[in-house]
Amino acid sequence: MPDLASTQMQMLWASLVLGFVYLLAAAFASITQRGMKWAAGPRDGATPPLNEVGGRLDRAWKNYLETLPLFIGAVLVQAASGHESGLASLGAQLYFWGRVVYLPAYVSGLPFVRPLVWGVTMSGIILVLVACLPGF
Repeated sequence: MPDLASTQMQMLWASLVLGFVYLLAAAFASITQRGMKWAAGPRDGATPPLNEVGGRLDRAWKNYLETLPLFIGAVLVQAASGHESGLASLGAQLYFWGRVVYLPAYVSGLPFVRPLVWGVTMSGIILVLVACLPGF
């Protein structure tokens, strides 16, 4: 049984909650820019475009959906390995806090900031996976 009080599991829980923030931000932008009629309808035909900020929120949400399964898998595999690791704790925290920073970094549009933060989040996942190896 995994230790649900471990830092990795706490960061996993917090990351799932953070997913709702990403989802709600993207949905709010989509509904306010495309209208309630579009949101409540069958969405047949062409989808109206989003403005810059709305598009960034939508892409940030999609990116979150791409990385979250990797993080979930890494945390679960590490938990199943049965050994506690400071490396896994650090990695889980890097992923979560990186994702906290990623959304405003993406929305701001500052060059190089978003990819740098994305690299931090991916490094976190890699650290959790490395912690699964014997000797770490």
